[in-house]
Amino acid sequence: MKYFDYAATCPLDREAADIYIQASTKYFGNSQSLHEAGSASANLLESCRQEFSRLLGVDQAGIYFTGGGSEANYLGIMALLSAKRKQGNHIITGGAEHSSVYNLMKKLEGEGWDITYLPLNANGKIELANFIEAVRPETVLVSIQHGNPEVGTIQPIIKMADYCRSKDILIHTDCVQTFGKIPVAPLASCVDALSISGHKFYGPKGTGAAYVNPKLAWKPYIDGTVHEKGFRPGTVNVPGIAAMTAAAQKAHSLMDTETKRVNKLREALIDSLSEVRESIGIFGTEGDEQLPGILGMAIKGLEGQYVLLECNRNGFAISTGTACHTGMLSPAKTMSAMGINGKPAKEFFRISFGRETQQEDAVNLGKMLAAIIKQVPVV
Repeated sequence: MKYFDYAATCPLDREAADIYIQASTKYFGNSQSLHEAGSASANLLESCRQEFSRLLGVDQAGIYFTGGGSEANYLGIMALLSAKRKQGNHIITGGAEHSSVYNLMKKLEGEGWDITYLPLNANGKIELANFIEAVRPETVLVSIQHGNPEVGTIQPIIKMADYCRSKDILIHTDCVQTFGKIPVAPLASCVDALSISGHKFYGPKGTGAAYVNPKLAWKPYIDGTVHEKGFRPGTVNVPGIAAMTAAAQKAHSLMDTETKRVNKLREALIDSLSEVRESIGIFGTEGDEQLPGILGMAIKGLEGQYVLLECNRNGFAISTGTACHTGMLSPAKTMSAMGINGKPAKEFFRISFGRETQQEDAVNLGKMLAAIIKQVPVV
């Protein structure tokens, strides 16, 4: 099986796996324990915290390790709401946020918060003018993902953060799809909170991190919590965090070369579809506003799920959207946020590239998609 679903999850890097085993056997003490074994774990944990602060270019006092990106999103947003700078009950978010953010917003709506969901333009981007127009005197929080997980569009978070600062509005961004793939440090120092997830950059599943500006007086979501300075309950997964840190270091060291390589894979796949280009829709944008590793597509007249099953039958693993959305009858949230509904929305499927993807594999996938188009009558 040729894997083209790296935006959903990545295999664990072997070097990170070795670090996990070493940390599990040598640094097994609870990092909160006062004995020597606990102190050794605590020292390793703080070393990891320091490394993430270096990679993000932020104060290590604001780094908190979590059980994944979803938890980092949830707790990061709740921390900001507990530390809002002014009175108000209005929140702005994107119309295609990850389910962990979207579901939290729906929960907050039920508790009396007023939520604005911003649409995406034809390229999957939130228009800055629309964002500014949505801001009200009572707006206290903005939460918008940095990189879209379905079409790969990168949002203008730094510009949004600058505007939020001028209005005393706190801003959180979900960097799960972008950390380790493009530089995140330039925006990290501009926002009040961000989230990352280890398994998106070849770290272990069940690991993540949140950054919350340490200058904010946030309150623990669960009273009495002691782990991670009250940010989350539960024994800290030191081995997992150590492995995630190693994976993050490697991802950053390979970032430039991988970006160039993945861009070539993307171009090769698209070129292999030249004969059937009129039957294919490609979503997203180009250049610095696009994650090269994510390719959102549609074959006119064919449901994405059919394309996925045909790909699977022929030895290629692709997806019809984010894994957290799979199984639902509704189309991908990005399609709805872009104003694409009905049958055209269900035509969407996603191809995503990773370290193990070879150019030959990308070309063969393109040829196989072309064969599907030629064999099936497209209405």
